[in-house]
Parts: sequence; structure tokens; C-alpha cells
Amino acid sequence: MTERFPSPGAAGTTTAARPDDHPPPPRLAYDRHTWKEIAHLLANLPVALVGFTYVVTVLFTGLGLTVTVIGFPLLAAGLMGARQLGRLERARARALLGVRIDEPSRLRLRGEGGFFQRLWMQLKDPVGWRTVLYEFVRLPWGVFTFAFTLTSLFVLWPVLPFVARGLTNVDRAMVRGLLSPSDELERRIAELESDRGVVVDTAAADLRRIERDLHDGAQARLVHLAMGLGLAKEKVLEDPDAAAAMVEEAHGEVKLALQELRDLARGIHPAVLTDRGLDAALSSVASRCTVPVKVTVDLPARPAAAIEGIAYFTVSELLQNVSKHSGARSASVEVWRADDRLLIQVGDDGHGGARLDGGTGMKGLADRLDAVDGLFVVESPEGGPTTVTAELPWRDRTDASPAPDSRR
Repeated sequence: MTERFPSPGAAGTTTAARPDDHPPPPRLAYDRHTWKEIAHLLANLPVALVGFTYVVTVLFTGLGLTVTVIGFPLLAAGLMGARQLGRLERARARALLGVRIDEPSRLRLRGEGGFFQRLWMQLKDPVGWRTVLYEFVRLPWGVFTFAFTLTSLFVLWPVLPFVARGLTNVDRAMVRGLLSPSDELERRIAELESDRGVVVDTAAADLRRIERDLHDGAQARLVHLAMGLGLAKEKVLEDPDAAAAMVEEAHGEVKLALQELRDLARGIHPAVLTDRGLDAALSSVASRCTVPVKVTVDLPARPAAAIEGIAYFTVSELLQNVSKHSGARSASVEVWRADDRLLIQVGDDGHGGARLDGGTGMKGLADRLDAVDGLFVVESPEGGPTTVTAELPWRDRTDASPAPDSRR
């Protein structure tokens, strides 16, 4: 099952200074900002000791055991823990230094990729490695700032506010430089490159399917039709009745060929979707399902054609699964917009047990949605019911007209 993930948010962006990102300028007075900075400097040593001990233990233990089967998983788990240390350090900087930095996006571990793909994504996590570097450089700095600040409390009392400001400015720079989500862009680019491969493979598979359907279906039927008409042409004078029968048979073949071509065109991109949008197209799909389907489409406007097409084929394949595998007596389809996302939910009251690796095309759907930054969640306990939720990024359609609410 593909996990539900929060929106990337800060991924791929550089954290800019905000209006409240800095405390007021230092003064020859001990106001609350100064005391917060002093508290931060005095806490640097114990906090740095904890962080340094953790990363050294995990890093050297994990690297030392890479010759065994537990080394790399232990190292990956250590990097995930380092992410949590980074989160605590950002919270401390926010509370005591007034530095507000967005949290990095959650590490996306695609469940369908298998254990080794998830392990590799954890091992190359830039957020975890930058946190490890942060904890390494913090120990000598923590020792220095603790000793210097503690001494200054007795010998440099008049100018301690300026001293604290200078030292904590270094802390602020460290937090922004090593714990900000700016380098998330690199990981996001790597994810998109991987997703591009999925899109290419999916498109190639679709082209092969279309070619196979044309070759085995309409093309073979048209070849047979041409042969039949050729024989009828030869017999039209010597045996009109046989020629008429052949023409009649050819007429039937034409009808079947046209139907096959319509079905093929519907599988590529149905005309009703282009002309009338998701409301009418999904109602058409629901009418072909073997169980009654209630369709609810609540969209203020039509999304971009690419997003609309993905939504249509997602629902189409899910309803095919309902017909073939669910044993359901009824089903429902709901489509709506929430902020910048297009949400789809397909449910049925069947026997459940649907899985991404169950051979019902769920994995292919998850791959397609993931390739366009979408989400795919399957909730299908044994005994049912089954609910499949899909999310797609909303993109406006330039030629879209408002789509009325529809409840059937």
C-alpha cells in the first residue's frame, strides 16, 4: 500500500528570512531576548553531547557492521533518528533564537518499491546526512560557547548582551545552513527522475496494448472483410445470391469492426470526457459496471485535460475491479476538489482483501499517480468494505467551464 503523505510544502524552496526571524537589536540591558540567547548558549554543551554521542554511535556501529546483513538497515535507522534530532534543534532555535525554518518534507518511502528501494532512499537522505554533519560540528562549538558564556557571566557582564548576540548569530547561521529544507530540491529532482521512468514505461506499455488490440481486433477483422468483399465481387455476376450473402456477412463485420474501434478509442481517450467532462464520463463508466454505482461529482470547474484523463482511467479501472473481483452489491464514486488537490474515492461493499500486490492492477494505478505527484491509498480489510482514495494535483483548465454538482 502506498502511504498517504503530507504535501511537500517546503521541499525545493530556500528558507527566506521572515519578519519575526530575528530578535530586536542588542542593547546594554538584559531583556528577555538576551536571557533566551544566554540560555541557548549554556544549553549548547549538553545538547551537543547528546547529539554527538548519538551520531558517532550509530554511524560507526552501522558502518562497522556493513559487512553483515544488519549494517545498512542500522545505518538507515540511524539517519531517520538524526532527522528527529534535527527537528528538535529547529524547535530549540525557534523558541530561543527566533529562527523560524520550515520542516523538511517527509521522506517518501514507496511501499511498492520493496525493501531494498526503501533502504536505498533512507541511506541517501540528504536531510539525515546534513543533520549528522550538524551534530559533528556542534560539539566543539558547544564546548566553546558554554565555557565562554559561563565565564562572561562573571567577567564580561556589562557587554554580555553583545557577546551573546554574536555567538548566537553563529548558531543561527548553522541552523539555517544545515537544518533548512533548501537541499530538498535535489532529492525531489531525483524522485521526479525516477517517476519519469515510470511514465515512460507506462506509455510504452499502453502503446503496445493499443498495437496489440489493433492487430488482433479491428485490423484482423478488416482484412477478413476485404477478402470477403473480394470474393463477393467475383461472384456478383455468376452467383448473385451467394454474393449477396457475402455482402451481408461483410456488413456485419463492418459493424463489429466499428464497435471494436469505438472501444479502443474509449480506452485511449473517450469522446464524452473531452466534450462533457468527468461528470458525464464517469456516469458512462458506472453504467457499464455490473453492480449499481452512485456517482457524485462536485467540481467548481474542469481540471486540466491530463489530470482529468488520469482521474477518468483511475475510476474506470477501479470499477472494473469492482465488477470482476469484489463480489459487491453496490459501489460509489465521489470526486471533489479540496484546495489544490483533486480527490477521488471509490468504495464498494464487497468481500475486501484488495492489495497493491494482489494482481488487480492496483500497483499500476499507484505508479501512475505517484508519477504525477499524486497519492493512492487502499483500505480493504478482509470481509470488506473496500475504500480506495486517490489524490491528484489540481491544475486549472484554460478552456474549462463551470461543472454543475451532480448526485446520482
